[in-house]
Amino acid sequence: MDERFMRERPIFPLVMSMSLPMIVSMLVNSLYNIVDSFFVAQISEDAMTALSLVYPVQNLINAIAIGFGVGVNAVIALHLGAGDQRSANVAANHGMICSLIHGVVITIASLACMPFFLGMFDPTAAVLDLGLRYSTVAFSFSTVIMLSLSFEKIFQAVGRMKITMTALMSGCICNIILDPVLIFGLGPFPEMGIEGAALATGIGQVLTLVIYLFAYRLRPISIRLSRTYLVRDGRLDRKLYLVGVPAILNLALPSLLISCLNALLAVYSQSYVVILGIYYKLQTFLYLPANGIVQGIRPIIGYNFGAQEHDRVRKIYQVTLLLSGGIMCLGTLICLVAAEPLMALFTANPDTVQAGGMALRIISAGFIVSAVSVTSSGALEGLGKGTASLAISLCRYVVVILPVAFLLSRVWGANGVWSAFGVTEFVTAAVSILVYRRAARPPR
Repeated sequence: MDERFMRERPIFPLVMSMSLPMIVSMLVNSLYNIVDSFFVAQISEDAMTALSLVYPVQNLINAIAIGFGVGVNAVIALHLGAGDQRSANVAANHGMICSLIHGVVITIASLACMPFFLGMFDPTAAVLDLGLRYSTVAFSFSTVIMLSLSFEKIFQAVGRMKITMTALMSGCICNIILDPVLIFGLGPFPEMGIEGAALATGIGQVLTLVIYLFAYRLRPISIRLSRTYLVRDGRLDRKLYLVGVPAILNLALPSLLISCLNALLAVYSQSYVVILGIYYKLQTFLYLPANGIVQGIRPIIGYNFGAQEHDRVRKIYQVTLLLSGGIMCLGTLICLVAAEPLMALFTANPDTVQAGGMALRIISAGFIVSAVSVTSSGALEGLGKGTASLAISLCRYVVVILPVAFLLSRVWGANGVWSAFGVTEFVTAAVSILVYRRAARPPR
């Protein structure tokens, strides 16, 4: 397949054609996250609390898979833009092998560490048991996740967004269908409870990987996976990790943030831990479409940067920022108008619904301006500027929000924690503009 369309088509149609499949698949993926939490909430509030406590580790595993995949995607796109097909193939093959190794190591490590991790939050015996039962099943599929996301980023690097949309949507829809069947034991299936939710997720991930394997065989792409390209190339491997590791940290930082905020909020009430968990499920419905746009522009911004088309790189960034800002405007409006009904989807406790509605309204104050940091960070990853992207994420998830949340919680309690989100987004937006302008400057 000829990838030159990424430097020849008009900017807006190109961005939309690359992003729309990812937006649709991200929306379906976020719907899956919400539906999964909805059905788990029907088991009990303890089950929802357990899911909230496991979520940071689940997010960390996904972060490693997606983040390293971003490194593979960026390196492939840059080499394709520069016309170096062989290096692009070597990057893809090395990336796939590394993903396999990551998956095996993470499966063993995550299963071994979960009892200690959950015990840090001093949960009740029931919550601890539910958390261990869910994580044991869910984390057994870590290798599948690694390989599936590596395939996803390879297909995206060559502009085959419809394949990635089909694979991701198929896995998510399968998960949505299987959730009530396996959780509640519909038809001939036994009632599995929270393990059923984890198994439904795993089966969906297997289906996604199978679709990628069939697509690679039936509809060949320019990138080839072959032992021919498994040659020693330390320089290329370093490049994969130089982009991949910062991207992993970018995606893993929310796990650290959630764990720290859970510790702050648990002092006031376990209900606030539930609210934070629900918020992060709801925010996926808002941020995943924006991230879908970012995923769509990563290969084209990297390809054009590799081809020295710097004016196109600037225009791609501007179009992406406008589209992301529009999504954030809609999300802000929804949270202001329907905060309590959204919370009520996941808990029947009226006090939790009321407190959660207040939390959503406070947090939503920073949604629109967050488009700047989301766009800048994603664009920098596409340019292969992983360290600059990480600097933005550190501001957003650690350097600003944690001290601000700690200080404001001492004044306003849990509402101070929610207020820290908006303060952080405004500070990070300013930092993002400075970092992006410096890092994306054309080489002289």
